[in-house]
Amino acid sequence: MSEEKDLKEEIQEKEEKEEIKEVFEGAKLEEEYIEKVIKINRVCKVVAGGKRFSFTALVVVGDGKGNVGYGYCKAKDVRQAIEKARRKAIKTMKKISLKGTTIPHEVIGKCKASEVLLKPASPGTGVIAGRSVRAVVEAAGIKDILTKSLRSHNPLNLVKATFNGLTSCKTKEEIEEFRKK
Repeated sequence: MSEEKDLKEEIQEKEEKEEIKEVFEGAKLEEEYIEKVIKINRVCKVVAGGKRFSFTALVVVGDGKGNVGYGYCKAKDVRQAIEKARRKAIKTMKKISLKGTTIPHEVIGKCKASEVLLKPASPGTGVIAGRSVRAVVEAAGIKDILTKSLRSHNPLNLVKATFNGLTSCKTKEEIEEFRKK
């Protein structure tokens, strides 16, 4: 009997240590990345027994040094949806070319019916952008930029369009390197 109790206590202590370890690793991730929740939406599926509700979350994650990604996921709980979207955003992170605190040149990002005009700005201008576009730009670490949302204003498509526009930007050195090949 006493051996079983000792064994159970030992297992419980190990589980507590693992939980504490997970908390510290999670805190490390929070410090490492800039995370912005853009939209949370409650969605419904009608089944024979009634309605089943679940939640979708759109999250943008960046390191503030030119890496940014987005995730859009669904779960039965808000917290789970945000966590799934955050993990997906970290997986989809891509490097963005920066020229100081802005982008190298003007570009239009497109996704379905949404278009986003992204213009470089002089130092001290700040981020002139709407909510969805601002989240992507700030997570990427861009400090000075002018943006204009054209056509559709769907948050998911705006994030995708901004992401497409930023990833298509190339610095002068990258273009020269590409042309040499």
